[in-house]
Amino acid sequence: MPASTPSLRASGAAFAFPGDAEPLLRDLDFHLGPGWTGLVGPNGAGKTTLLRLLSGAWAPTAGHVERVPPGATAQVCVQEVGEPGAAVLALASSADRAAFRLMARLRLDPVRLESWPALSPGERRRWQVAGALSLEPEVLLLDEPTNHLDAEARGWLVEALQRFRGVGVIVSHDRECLDALTERTLRLRGGTAELWPGNYSAASGEWALKAASIAQEREQRRRRRDAVAVDLSDRRRALAGATSQRSAGARMRSPHDSDARSLMADFKVRQAEKNLGRRVAAGASALARAEESFARLRVEKELGAPVTVGWAHAPSEWIAEGGGRFLRRDDRIHLDGPNGAGKTTLLRALAAGARVPPERLLLLPQDLTPEEEAAAVEAIRALPREPRGRVLSCAAALGVDPEKLLRTRRPSPGEARKALLANALDRQVWALMLDEPTNHLDLPSIERLQAALEAYPGALVLVTHDAALARACTKDRWTPRLVRDDAEQEAGADHPPDRRHRGGAGD
Repeated sequence: MPASTPSLRASGAAFAFPGDAEPLLRDLDFHLGPGWTGLVGPNGAGKTTLLRLLSGAWAPTAGHVERVPPGATAQVCVQEVGEPGAAVLALASSADRAAFRLMARLRLDPVRLESWPALSPGERRRWQVAGALSLEPEVLLLDEPTNHLDAEARGWLVEALQRFRGVGVIVSHDRECLDALTERTLRLRGGTAELWPGNYSAASGEWALKAASIAQEREQRRRRRDAVAVDLSDRRRALAGATSQRSAGARMRSPHDSDARSLMADFKVRQAEKNLGRRVAAGASALARAEESFARLRVEKELGAPVTVGWAHAPSEWIAEGGGRFLRRDDRIHLDGPNGAGKTTLLRALAAGARVPPERLLLLPQDLTPEEEAAAVEAIRALPREPRGRVLSCAAALGVDPEKLLRTRRPSPGEARKALLANALDRQVWALMLDEPTNHLDLPSIERLQAALEAYPGALVLVTHDAALARACTKDRWTPRLVRDDAEQEAGADHPPDRRHRGGAGD
């Protein structure tokens, strides 16, 4: 590869947070050239940390992570979208044709920047990526760029990113985005990274085949070990029998018996016993080798299981009121609509108008601050032993390593969201109000979340652009115009209680 062609290289790299006994990342060796690489792995595997290493913001604690050439420019789009930043402001005020084309591709209106805090997270996300693209970096690192985006906006983003010609690395749980954009996949797992050719679907298919092959080989080695163990047991019994027979013969023979035939028989018995002894020793060695061969081939188990919790229905039918809407204890609502339509506003209004105690409702926002993420884990640590065990079991079912969660001081966004959900499910909350709950979750975790929400018996209000999740977990749809798509409203059957009545949960 010519020296002028940018690339990213890791050589024996590792990273550990200060005070941590084990490194989060180790033995990283890969070389990424121009084009898009999908960076995937379970929550907490270190994807965001690796992006920081690739950007140069953090240094590895061992080995090397470098941009080639060293002066190659890099831009990072982090998960959080705060202030617009210099690149966004420069793009919005530019009179350059390329800037106009970029803003047009991503449907961005510079006038709206005057009310940045009022923009939807999805619109701010598009501005963030557009600002990074406008700088024309040689290396572009994106952390969950499709979070908060509806299907149409995701299409705009993918189209804009396909025009990028530098070295791109994207962390995403969006399979469609990864498949449309990437040509190789870097998989983080167990602290190490493995580079696979092809987009996510192609790469995941290959590693699934490899895992199945390893599992099959491990089963064959287990059977071989067990067969050797049975054979060794038979040899030991034969040796014990021969030894017993020789001892019995010696006891029965007269001390004065010097018959040659008896001596020859005794010699043969002793030789047979020695042969059996050698066979036992050889069998023991063979078993040791089989044990070592079996132990050497490990199959990493995936975390995750069905989420099962006890449950009691809310004593009052009416859970919350807000934005002209009333939420009942058996409602399963999908808040649907394009970015900026007011879904989050309606969700917050419902939470603010809750008719149940605060501890009986979980409002999970689109993003958590680092302080909120740390507090989610600290709340679990502070629980008494029995409820803490239940919450950790639920977190494990959602795909979190309980031991790792308890000892971490910096939970990933996905880990923190699962911790909040696990805690809420154990508290038997009567309503879940979830704003884009799949943001920051890896793909297996999304499947587990869907299974948990399908089984959840309380009220559910779900803001999501994941159509499959919405179909599986909700029954009715509300739009930001607060028009409910069900037959009850048309029939006049959806009559809320008297608005003046605001009793507690036991009404």
